[in-house]
Amino acid sequence: MNHRINNVVILGGGTAGWMAASYLGKVLQGSVRITVLEAPTIPKIGVGEATVPNLQRAFFDVLGIPEEEWMPECNASFKMAVKFVNWRSPGEGSGTPKTLEGGGKDQFYHPFGILRDHDRIPLSHYWYNNVHNGRTDEPFDYACFREPPLMDANLSPRWLDGRRSTAYAWHFDAHLVADFLRRFATGKQGVTHVQDEMTEAVLDERGFVTALRTKGGLTLEGDLFIDCSGFRSLLINKTMAEPFIDMSDHLINDSAVATAVPHDDEANGVEPYTSAIAMPSGWAWKIPMLGRFGSGYVYSSEFASKDEATSDFARLWNLDPENTSFNHIRFRVGRNRRAWVKNVVSIGLASCFLEPLESTGIYFTYAAIFQLSKHFPDKGFNATLIDRFNREIEEMFDDTRDFLQAHFYFSPRVDTPFWKANKELHLTENIKEKMATYKAGLPINQPITDENNYYGNFEAEFRNFWTNGSYYCIFAGLGCLPDQPLPSLTYKERSIEQAQALFADVKQEQRELLASLPSNYEFLRQLHGK
Repeated sequence: MNHRINNVVILGGGTAGWMAASYLGKVLQGSVRITVLEAPTIPKIGVGEATVPNLQRAFFDVLGIPEEEWMPECNASFKMAVKFVNWRSPGEGSGTPKTLEGGGKDQFYHPFGILRDHDRIPLSHYWYNNVHNGRTDEPFDYACFREPPLMDANLSPRWLDGRRSTAYAWHFDAHLVADFLRRFATGKQGVTHVQDEMTEAVLDERGFVTALRTKGGLTLEGDLFIDCSGFRSLLINKTMAEPFIDMSDHLINDSAVATAVPHDDEANGVEPYTSAIAMPSGWAWKIPMLGRFGSGYVYSSEFASKDEATSDFARLWNLDPENTSFNHIRFRVGRNRRAWVKNVVSIGLASCFLEPLESTGIYFTYAAIFQLSKHFPDKGFNATLIDRFNREIEEMFDDTRDFLQAHFYFSPRVDTPFWKANKELHLTENIKEKMATYKAGLPINQPITDENNYYGNFEAEFRNFWTNGSYYCIFAGLGCLPDQPLPSLTYKERSIEQAQALFADVKQEQRELLASLPSNYEFLRQLHGK
């Protein structure tokens, strides 16, 4: 008897639907018929999208599509970090970092570069030992990573001959990515594209979905159904009645107002990073691309009305509210209790959502697709496969939720009701344990020192995404330092002295790269043929 899955039906197009269709079409080697049912009248969410560095290796390389092919099609640019602005000091403004007492600015980077180590101890711990003993007052990101001065100068992470100087991710127009993948999936993978609207899901006596009926009178039969219907979650929440677990007791933002802002690239350059600018009732993203940047104000409706948020957002970029087209978004924060129920798998916004503070939206999508391909079932729908998939998604989401909450909880800002409220929210034992580890001077998670192994091994990275360097960037950037240096360093004076050479190496590499890399604008113009 043939137990193979023969027909996969994906409900919803957009980035999630077409990523799922193109990826499964490739890894299943064309052995399964894939149909995407996309309602053309349903608007797609997103004003600029930022990503994390493994997108190319974990997704596009699997499809056999190089950067040079997809980037020009998607108005893509480079991203070497998230830059956090005004997360320690109160007040509104144009996004320019506030100057702090002592001459520093209220800004810090969370770079994608790999934190080095010496004697099996991360460089972060030598840095804090230096700070504690008065040996340096240089910020963590500038002392331990080569990227911050390059980003200050708006340089490219690649030389003009195409060589990479460091790890990076991408900014792009998500609508263009969806269109690009639709053409790829239908043209090269044989995926069927049906433009219609679902009206009913047909169930059998077991409660499994057997077909989707459409407004146009079609009946699309399938063995496995993937819900990419966005926040509507038409299959997983409505048809399968799977509960959505609200996480607003951890993250209180539930709304956003967004738009695209024109930008003079030639005069001002193109920033090779995403900005996260603290605001009175949330934060604003800035995602630079050629000719414009996408921006949005993510806020809590409990502390700002729609009009107040729009006014604050317009003031940030000196926009005229009367002559600007704003996209208003209301979102739910949390995840489904189970992402996979019976023969329905939820991916993208239909599965889970966290505000894009660390650019995890697209990552959640292709991580789920990767796990689905790994646990791909037959018609028996083995419970162990489903349970393992659900556990992977749950752990990925919950760990990231905790990491994001730490940004707000440990920020010293208490100047508005929003920032005060974030200090009163529940912290999980997971993040409490990580903070206790950090405060005790110990490394958080296993340090990873090989960039190629890290970003090339998706399975390992999936389980250990937020490394010691990530936590150090955020905690130290917010001004929250360990209570003491790593105790074992007390016994390692030779290692401490030898580690100073690594800091000198970072400085030397910064100087060499500053002198040799092209501007981000120059490289992008060459790549895009403009």
